Amino acid sequence: MYNFRHNLQIGFHGCDESVRDILIALPHQVKKSQKPYDWLGNGFYVWENNLLRAKRWAEVKFRRNEIEKPSVVGVIYTLSNCLDFTDSEFIDSIEQHFYQMRRDFIDLKIELPINEQVQNDLHQDKLIRRLDCSVIEYYHFKIASESHFQRISTGFSSIGNFDTVRGIFTEGGPAFPGAGFHKKNHIQVCIRNLDMIKGFFIPKV
Repeated sequence: MYNFRHNLQIGFHGCDESVRDILIALPHQVKKSQKPYDWLGNGFYVWENNLLRAKRWAEVKFRRNEIEKPSVVGVIYTLSNCLDFTDSEFIDSIEQHFYQMRRDFIDLKIELPINEQVQNDLHQDKLIRRLDCSVIEYYHFKIASESHFQRISTGFSSIGNFDTVRGIFTEGGPAFPGAGFHKKNHIQVCIRNLDMIKGFFIPKV
């Protein structure tokens, strides 16, 4: 009932400067990430209200020779129908879908993916999240399938696909000795329905 959120939000997307310029000039040219280890499933990613984290992410990609000139683009969006993993309802639901997916994989004799460490990661944050991505995509598949079945059966569906996925992440080791919060704590938003993006802007840095 309360997962529809229509207020405008601001996030930041770390990228190459050329990508930033394309999104500013051609805002409909948005590309979704579809990697099998995306933390929140497939979609367009932003760091919620976190310009510095987006900037540092772009700088990491530059050091890996993945981009030529690190930059950040600001994103104005709405969460709308949000699969929000800061909400207990959806944490309970994703747990149930994990067990359902595991049963399906066992029946099909498919090996369940796992979250893996990145080599030389001192904090062992399991940054390659194939399991999380698979479970979230499975969740979306089940929602879409149930909605489709309802439409065929009754001509109407009370189930809507999620527009966005939101999660809070603890990462990077304690901010100081004994701290309960970590250096890279952040909130990510994965925008699945690109109509939720209302515009892009070049942020002041």
